[in-house]
Amino acid sequence: MSIPNRPLGSTGVVVTALGYGAMELRGGPRGPAIEDAEADRLLNALLDGGVNLIDTSIDYGRSEELIGRYLAPRREEFFLASKCGCLLELPPDALPPYPHDFSAANVRAGVEQSLVRLRTDRLDLLQVHMSPSRGQMEADGTIEAMVALRDEGKVRFLGMSGTLPNLPEHIAMGVFDVFQIPYSAVQREHEDVITQAAAAGAGVLVRGGAARGAPSEDKRWAVPPIGLEEGEAQRRWDSSDVDGLLDGMSRQEFVLRFTLTHPGLSSTIVGTSRLDHLRSNLEIAAKGPLPPDLYEEAKRRLPAG
Repeated sequence: MSIPNRPLGSTGVVVTALGYGAMELRGGPRGPAIEDAEADRLLNALLDGGVNLIDTSIDYGRSEELIGRYLAPRREEFFLASKCGCLLELPPDALPPYPHDFSAANVRAGVEQSLVRLRTDRLDLLQVHMSPSRGQMEADGTIEAMVALRDEGKVRFLGMSGTLPNLPEHIAMGVFDVFQIPYSAVQREHEDVITQAAAAGAGVLVRGGAARGAPSEDKRWAVPPIGLEEGEAQRRWDSSDVDGLLDGMSRQEFVLRFTLTHPGLSSTIVGTSRLDHLRSNLEIAAKGPLPPDLYEEAKRRLPAG
């Protein structure tokens, strides 16, 4: 079992097509409870399974701390991405979307804190969180702070975790090496902007590429993919009649491989706190993209957004 590798845009870095989203390590009360020993097993199984990209954030609770504690000895085995603009500590009663501060001082303070928590001397990728406008970043000195951190060797590449409507202007700025963009079979609104970012030479990390799990009797997208209203993912799936195309393929496999088939994608970030889910994702990713005829017919049937 081997996960396909892909270039991360023009960075010269090669990443596995399946990456790991560490939000599920944030712990309670905002996420699933996970014991330290479980986090240790999961993170090391991730690297043992061949995944070489981990994406985290200050906003993800204990995530950075756990990665640092259990993967610091293996730091050279993976590409490490985190975020900036997050508050150094979330207020106890804060609900998503969390407040952010894109000032130069907070960007720097956040990176310095992340380096300590992650037990590393550099972030491979520093991404602006929550897709602020170009005007806001210019007013706050966000990019200047990121460039300074890169010049100091604390950051290797600059990225944007973005969404429409701001992504086209982010791409036009010409300063971001990588974009993290939401996309899946049931959330295709950003399909064309992924192509646009890749054509500009940027790497593209997809989030939500497993759509929080395929529809099933026990899930049915009870927690909707970020950016969609409750029930919308299920409605899009049901209206498409994609089930008729699967020919024995599980819905979970189809959804993940659909995302992997987008030609502009470098890696899709999938999170879990469970070893069995991780192993399943690894097996699916090893199968690679969907057959071209299935992919094209599925795109014809699935709502574009």
